[in-house]
Amino acid sequence: MTDSAAFFDLDRTLMSGSSAYYFGKACYRAGLRPLGRLLGDGASSVVFRMFGASDEKSAVMRDRLLESVAGTPAEVLRRLSPAVVEELLPRIRAEAQTLLDIHSEAGRDVYIISASPVEIVGQLARALEIAGGLGTESEIVDGVYTGRLAAPFCYGEGKASHIRKLAAERGYDLAKCYAYSDSASDLPMMLIVGHPVAVNPDRSMTAVAHRRGWPVVEFNRQAKQVAKLSAAGALTLGGAAGGWVMGRRHERKAFERLTGGRLRLQWR
Repeated sequence: MTDSAAFFDLDRTLMSGSSAYYFGKACYRAGLRPLGRLLGDGASSVVFRMFGASDEKSAVMRDRLLESVAGTPAEVLRRLSPAVVEELLPRIRAEAQTLLDIHSEAGRDVYIISASPVEIVGQLARALEIAGGLGTESEIVDGVYTGRLAAPFCYGEGKASHIRKLAAERGYDLAKCYAYSDSASDLPMMLIVGHPVAVNPDRSMTAVAHRRGWPVVEFNRQAKQVAKLSAAGALTLGGAAGGWVMGRRHERKAFERLTGGRLRLQWR
């Protein structure tokens, strides 16, 4: 049993773009979401990919997610989850997959943590063969979603709350844990672990990371579709993993030791 874990944000960290859009797409195909709402989510996804999300945008997305499943049997979403995951797997960054592997091989438990529905995040974690997924939990009564939250929204301080709860249950030493994210909205979870790493960070996250001396990892944004789902269902990499890293010298060296040369890192 390990006392260390690594937590990875999903959107713009593990994968490019917004996972919520692909969830909405699956809901539309199942007749749970109108076309107009899907197109609106698609436009929001483009803005998110370019500029990231604000607290206000994320709250709107939360409300849309809850609204889209209200009155729906929980079994319906469970059946939709594999289709959503099939859309997400090809968008996992090669560099991120390498980091997942590095932490797993080092004996740490690895988790995805996202504002997306826990059903989707958990299914994706299983597909990636990691310890688990922490996501937004919708209330279920008599097998049907009520449209209300069952736990704190897994965003901002809510992510930190989920991590603290899991650490208490599993005996993780937060000082030995890692957290990866692109967005300043995730600062609450970054600040409670001993090894925060900013990945493709937004402007606010970059400023905090530089001030605190955290490693700042910029994955190669030109590499697209670098991961694919093989016929056997295993995730295989179709491109080399690379990027560059900033941070105080000792933090950079620690990150270099962690990756062991498996990421082609350029130091800036």
